[in-house]
Amino acid sequence: MLTVLKIGGKLLDDEAQLGSALAAFANIEGPKILVHGGGKKGSEISRRLGIEPQMVDGRRITDAATLEVVTMVYAGLLNKTVVAKLQALGCNALGLSGADGNAVLSKKRGTGAIDYGFVGDIESVNNELIINFLENNLTPVVSPITHDSQGQLLNTNADTIAQMLAVSLAQNFEVTLKFCFEKNGVLVDPTDDDSVLPSLDSAAYEGYKSAGVISEGMLPKLDNAFAAKHGGVKDVWVCGIEGIAKEFGTLIYP
Repeated sequence: MLTVLKIGGKLLDDEAQLGSALAAFANIEGPKILVHGGGKKGSEISRRLGIEPQMVDGRRITDAATLEVVTMVYAGLLNKTVVAKLQALGCNALGLSGADGNAVLSKKRGTGAIDYGFVGDIESVNNELIINFLENNLTPVVSPITHDSQGQLLNTNADTIAQMLAVSLAQNFEVTLKFCFEKNGVLVDPTDDDSVLPSLDSAAYEGYKSAGVISEGMLPKLDNAFAAKHGGVKDVWVCGIEGIAKEFGTLIYP
């Protein structure tokens, strides 16, 4: 069984929560992969450098200056911080961007109603590379920076990277994919942290979306969760820290 864990949101911004999440991840037995998002650090450092972050519907506009910042922060500071913390926990981690070993190949998103700039849509995952790391008892830690094989780095959604890794590697492993953030799962009432749905299928998801119960930042996360389930991933969860090392949170059904 291969475990793919994606962490993001406030977990990356809170040192105590990050430490708890990484400790739980380090204790998972068997091969595992960690994918991390960017948290708020990218925006914080952008502002320090006089670059005002631009967001549309929760998605970052990545112009050339912003790309430099998020590459430094996501593939550098955050990635290596997570790797160092995992090493301290006895987990032999290896930090990667999509360009390293051609791990994740993307193409620049086309310009539609909104020009997102240097944002990547994933085309392929290098299974052979990832499996080689896993067979050598290394734990890949993947940042949300990919490349286009023409020398261009691209800012890429971490939930989508986790989904694509899980689906691609489902050809070789039974895969459990967990999307972990600061809540305990998908909430029926966003103001009540105990209102966790134990499971969610496609029909119920559409109903909750139509009613506005599930909205905003949860939508891309759940879209990726359902894409993973339909793509052959054995188990897909949306969970909090408590759900990293055990079955707790919201289990996704087709």
